Amino acid sequence: MSWNGPLNKINDFRYEIPSTYKGEKNNLNMKTSAIIYADEKMISSIRADNAPEQTANMTTLPGIVGKAMAMPDIHWGYGFPIGGVAATDAETGVISPGGVGFDINCGVRLVRTNLEIGDLDQQKIRNLIDEIFKNVPSGLGSKAKIRVSTKELDNVVTLGAKWGIEHGYGWDEDLEFLEENGCLDYADTTVISEKAKQRGSPQIGSLGAGNHFIELQKVDEIFDTDIAKIFGITGTGQIVVMIHTGSRGFGHEVCSDHLRILEQAVRKYNIWLPDRQLACAPVKSSEGKNYFKAMACAANFAWCNRQMIVHWVRESFEKVLNDKAENLGMNIVYDVCHNIAKLEEHEIEGKKRMVYVHRKGATRSFGPERTEVPLKYRDVGQPVLIPGDMGTASYLLHGTTKAKETFGSTCHGAGRVLSRQEATRRWRGDEVVNRLKNRGIYVHPASLKVAAEEAPESYKDIRNVVDIAHGAGISRKVVKFVPLGVVKG
Repeated sequence: MSWNGPLNKINDFRYEIPSTYKGEKNNLNMKTSAIIYADEKMISSIRADNAPEQTANMTTLPGIVGKAMAMPDIHWGYGFPIGGVAATDAETGVISPGGVGFDINCGVRLVRTNLEIGDLDQQKIRNLIDEIFKNVPSGLGSKAKIRVSTKELDNVVTLGAKWGIEHGYGWDEDLEFLEENGCLDYADTTVISEKAKQRGSPQIGSLGAGNHFIELQKVDEIFDTDIAKIFGITGTGQIVVMIHTGSRGFGHEVCSDHLRILEQAVRKYNIWLPDRQLACAPVKSSEGKNYFKAMACAANFAWCNRQMIVHWVRESFEKVLNDKAENLGMNIVYDVCHNIAKLEEHEIEGKKRMVYVHRKGATRSFGPERTEVPLKYRDVGQPVLIPGDMGTASYLLHGTTKAKETFGSTCHGAGRVLSRQEATRRWRGDEVVNRLKNRGIYVHPASLKVAAEEAPESYKDIRNVVDIAHGAGISRKVVKFVPLGVVKG
């Protein structure tokens, strides 16, 4: 289904759906306009997806503040499009699970090293990837190497990444370089179902499937040398590791549980919505508060999950290269989440206000001087991590003051253009793996089906996506990475 509604060009990187648009059924009462970050090259694929209709639907949320927005990696999602950003008033607004997503705090972590490409031959790259695959459980339904009881899981989802470090999974200084220091302190386990706990307890410390990955990369290009050095990137050829995963079945169940509750809340509070997938509740209601607390638990699960994976990645390097991770300089550059809602202070029409910012397939992009940014980075803005697919580049950017217009948000990845079903119809997994091997990229997938689903052609051109974010000024390019080896979930 394609989009036939208005998309008015504002400038080279912004298109607007005006607030006068009435929707496909002519009953849409938009409270504000919607902005889609795109260029002329991107806009045709966006129209083909009909995700703009979901972006327009976002504007009907009670208490929405500013514009509804979609990043250049926009594509059809549940409720919000993937790439959707919306802020709602902290007193009169609502909170919507469709504005967060099922994989709560799906996110990306970047680990630097002191290694250069000359230190690794093809065999060492293969050995590293194989060892990481062995150390980090991956694939659909994958279960972790350790098991925590449902009672201990309460501690995991209360403490987040700190739980991992307290149990020997990482270094104390890691926490400083995680968004929110790896923990949302309003998590409350009393609003988590037993089913969610049962799904989560065997999965903590696992990669999962789909688009999740652990990737060995090298620095291919540096756009801003000074900022790159601040982030620990010193030259081309430097080796880094990127990790992309989230809250696994735990987060999915948290979302499912509370969606059912919020669907009832829509009727209880007499909220009109153009799409039932936008189910929401007032932020001050018990239903809204409970979802927010549960979402925080799932976010903390994801931070702990990535923390444990980092530990096993470090151990893999130590075994293969026969050196300590400390000597290899395996420090965390940063960790970002891109499926989350947060209570944040933003300046709106010259006044500071507290708002709930929904980022669904969108990454925080806070600029200089925001106190949430680690002190080491505060002069230049937070690191922003934008992964590509397993055959293309990934990027490190930095947050900007300009991103105030997006409530400090930018894109989160390339964005799909083909469904997984269509990808498996077009390609076989072994063909994809061999094609990447011929390009010097070693892929170790948990299944060949996933390899086919994640074929590089299934995604938008990551260069185009990042160039739009850079051109719009909502994040600015610092470093480009290219893959050497991939563990695919």
